[in-house]
Amino acid sequence: MLSRRDFLATASAAVGGMAFAQRTDVETLPPYGNSTLPAGIRSRRIANVNGLTVHVLEAGFETQGRPLVLLLHGFPELAYSWRKVMLPLASAGYHVIAPDQRGYGRTTGWDGAYDADPDPFRILNMVRDAMGLVYALGYRSVAMVVGHDAGAPVASWAALIRPDVFRSVTIMSSPFEGPPAIPFNTANGDAAPRPAPTDDELDAELGTLHPPRKYYQNYQRTRGANDNMLHAPQGLHAFFRAYYHYKSADWKGNKPHPLKARTAAEMAQIPTYYVMERDKGMAETVAPFMPSPAEIAACQWLTDAEIDVYTFEYARTQFTGALQGYRVRRGSDPKTLAELRTFSGRAIDVPSMFIGGKSDWGVYQTPGAVEKMQSTACSHMVGFHLVDGAGHWVQQEQPDQVSTLLRQFLRNQT
Repeated sequence: MLSRRDFLATASAAVGGMAFAQRTDVETLPPYGNSTLPAGIRSRRIANVNGLTVHVLEAGFETQGRPLVLLLHGFPELAYSWRKVMLPLASAGYHVIAPDQRGYGRTTGWDGAYDADPDPFRILNMVRDAMGLVYALGYRSVAMVVGHDAGAPVASWAALIRPDVFRSVTIMSSPFEGPPAIPFNTANGDAAPRPAPTDDELDAELGTLHPPRKYYQNYQRTRGANDNMLHAPQGLHAFFRAYYHYKSADWKGNKPHPLKARTAAEMAQIPTYYVMERDKGMAETVAPFMPSPAEIAACQWLTDAEIDVYTFEYARTQFTGALQGYRVRRGSDPKTLAELRTFSGRAIDVPSMFIGGKSDWGVYQTPGAVEKMQSTACSHMVGFHLVDGAGHWVQQEQPDQVSTLLRQFLRNQT
């Protein structure tokens, strides 16, 4: 184990380009998690998974033949984000796997350059990543796939496309709206549906506000987003601390509620981590929300040692690979729309559940998404839960409540 000082020094060197790159032999790196992983969770790498060598955290591996649970993390997170719910799921009799997804952590085989081909980061290929991992582990089905934040659409599409493999799904924080529609009966005079405003159209409208605003997903797609976060003036550790705090229930300004429409006036109610001030990057956006030393000391769900893990891994890989998904999953991307319209009219028919934090604006940032998920996108949704005392990082902020909901769902639906 590295001392915390040595661990931080290595991460700092990585930011300066003097240490590890994504292509470094990860076998030479310090142990994943720097000894903050709970006993009973192991780290290993699995080769030949859809062109990747996938790093996973694993619990419940001691007994053969257990049903599989697959946990898919979001941004800016890692497999490490599931550390608090893995052992409770394993204790219920499951083999629990949490990978570093394509673009993240110690999974290798992806190109981290901004100008790299973004196609491997499209949803259908990310579903193939999940399937390849399941098959590599010797399984033909998964008892439950769980996706949080940017992992939620991967889990949702996996359950929609391959219900024979992904037998139930829990969607966390980011509601699933279902496949895009194909215009219907237009040859007989029906009007084509009016497309939703694109992110660019929304940005143009947000720019007329006082002060001018912009949508964070458009920012995440820019060439400068990586450097802005990686080289945050406050330092990478402080960036993560402020970012996680600002989107959590610890920041008392998070009081989300449904919005009437995807208009600038409505979207302006969302905090600046989603609807940013136009002239600021994310580093400058979160800096004023750095918690006090007393608040940091009181934050048991995310200690400084745990933030060091994120700091170390992102300093090494940078953010660009993790951000590629924002570039190719946008609702107006023609290639993405063409691929996903293949499944127009389909719903998630396996048992499904949604979990979010009561203080999570992610639940409502896309007006109407919750209603679409419950009415059409999921035909067998058996639970919709907003957890007290949690913001966006629900499985880290309130792991006991989340673990209980996941175990109950598995017991009742599988």
